[in-house]
Amino acid sequence: MDIDADFGDFVQARQHAWLRAAYLVCGDLTEAEDLLQSALIKLARHWRKVRDDHPDAYLRQILYREAVSTWRRRAAERRRAVLVATRPGPEANPLEAVDARIDLDRALRELTVKQRAVIVLRFFEDRSERETADALGVSVGTVKSQTHAALGRLRDLMPGLDLALTSEGGQR
Repeated sequence: MDIDADFGDFVQARQHAWLRAAYLVCGDLTEAEDLLQSALIKLARHWRKVRDDHPDAYLRQILYREAVSTWRRRAAERRRAVLVATRPGPEANPLEAVDARIDLDRALRELTVKQRAVIVLRFFEDRSERETADALGVSVGTVKSQTHAALGRLRDLMPGLDLALTSEGGQR
């Protein structure tokens, strides 16, 4: 496959942001790298058609749909998809912000993969319910119910965490 130089430049400029998003969705650096590589291969196949028409959005859609497809395959195989992050974190860090981040990372690992994907898209990526539903290939109702369940679970796991997140309707 002959790839244009602008594809290489595009990937070089954005790869760290995509890898971070992939990691937040799947919770494992190795899986995130595999997920991103698979998405980039698909993007490369269609590069000439999409390079002038929001290729970043196209890649993110591939990335999230690939993640959902992977989860669905695992769920069918095991009846329940369980994803465990393996990224080590410091156990005793005197910085409060670092401790809070580690606690949040652990709490996120307790969510189902679908709940984690919704939280990442809605609050990390600042996507609307509709955009999140489109990216994951699910209904808006599923996004709403998964967001509600995920935030409730995070509140249970981290009672001190401020989860007063604003919804699209402006409510807190």
